[in-house]
Amino acid sequence: MGETTGFMQWVRVTPKRRPVDERLQDWNECYLPFPQDALAQQAGRCMDCGIPFCNNGCPLGNLIPDWNDLVYRDHWRDAIDRLHATNNFPEFTGRLCPAPCESACVVGISGDPVAIKQVEVSIIDRAWAEGWVVPQVPSVRTGKRVAVVGSGPAGLAVAQQLTRAGHDVVVLERADRIGGLLRYGIPEFKMEKRHLDRRLEQMEAEGTEFRTNAVVGGNIDIEVLLASYDAIVLACGATAWRDLPVPGRDLNGIYQAMEYLPAATKVQLGDMPVSPIDVQGKHVVIIGGGDTGADCLGTAHRQGAASVTQLEIMPRPPDTRGGNNPWPQFAMVYKVTTAHEEGGERLYSVNTERFIDDGNGRVRALLIHEVQMVDGRFQKVEGTDRELPADFVFLAMGFVGPEKGSWLEQLGVGFDERGNVARDGRYMSSVPGVFVAGDMGRGQSLIVWAIAEGRACAAGVDSYLMGETDLPAPIPPTARPLQ
Repeated sequence: MGETTGFMQWVRVTPKRRPVDERLQDWNECYLPFPQDALAQQAGRCMDCGIPFCNNGCPLGNLIPDWNDLVYRDHWRDAIDRLHATNNFPEFTGRLCPAPCESACVVGISGDPVAIKQVEVSIIDRAWAEGWVVPQVPSVRTGKRVAVVGSGPAGLAVAQQLTRAGHDVVVLERADRIGGLLRYGIPEFKMEKRHLDRRLEQMEAEGTEFRTNAVVGGNIDIEVLLASYDAIVLACGATAWRDLPVPGRDLNGIYQAMEYLPAATKVQLGDMPVSPIDVQGKHVVIIGGGDTGADCLGTAHRQGAASVTQLEIMPRPPDTRGGNNPWPQFAMVYKVTTAHEEGGERLYSVNTERFIDDGNGRVRALLIHEVQMVDGRFQKVEGTDRELPADFVFLAMGFVGPEKGSWLEQLGVGFDERGNVARDGRYMSSVPGVFVAGDMGRGQSLIVWAIAEGRACAAGVDSYLMGETDLPAPIPPTARPLQ
């Protein structure tokens, strides 16, 4: 490895963040540049562990020790080749993935893990700057046509892999821009959209065709779709959001996170001067303590909210691993994101009983109470009822699966016991030639799983079309019985 005793010589260091007062004035990414000598030391902390559990912790099977060693030895050109061998979009994962690889790092057993995510994003940023990322145009065309429905990370991974295999690939996106949640679910301060646009330009140069405002079951007829393509990949995500059906839910001022975040992004894209959901000077409550809630938090800060409170029904996570969360499992510990640094209050072990009307059909407060876990169920703590003022409430409680609609029924796909589109060992649904990748078949998950499933699904599609495939399938199929 890079430096045999590096993990003992150097401590874990990650990039500094721009001052809060500065970054709240814009929507740019929050991190300052990381010095190259410091990065070499971080890569050099990768130890000669014998069995690199980081590879197993990463759904993509990234060759992490390889590119850590190459960065430490200043072989950056080789490092990007190793990185791209398993990951189509490291500029996305290097910014958005919660890094399960670091939770599985052997150095992390008794100390701080290697800063794997920072090394990853530094490699790809250097590669773009040096001009090493170029279109990979296939030398042979198969004549097979594939439609990919959905342009999030899973759909883009499928499309790039199949285009490079020589198939004619068309990506259909119902929104007005390509990118799915990468475009409209991730705020600019977490990933500037220039990273997405740059990758889409590469894919177009390779031969992938993108069509926006393409609504399957609407202006895209199902029968025509089935007749026009040799294979179809469904990569529409798990976009059916979880609601909170309590009294007062229909009051004005209560929105789902994915009603709030896209509108704020459209302002940054220049589509509108101000968001129709603008919280400047208002009191905001966010229900849900995950990443989407943090995205709403950072967005509300930048819009100038008077106060922001984030509610979570679960208890506050511990600062260090608990006994029921051993290495190399993903570390379920208390995290402070850039948005949390910027302000706001977090309340744990609380439940919303109802929303309170201001008398004019608009929310003015929430009635909340504390909860505790009893025999595996949440139980109200009597005597803890209180009102929490709110001008706006955003629900960020996750997603329950793919949106069910007439077009899926017309297509005839089956569903598994969790309500996801069922698929077999090649990621094919109950309809021959129709495949499923990402959250639509897996359920709500991480970006790194979406890309891994996209790559694996592409191998299944290629094998279906050609009888065999040379495309890598990084993960075993998460198949469920077809219904």
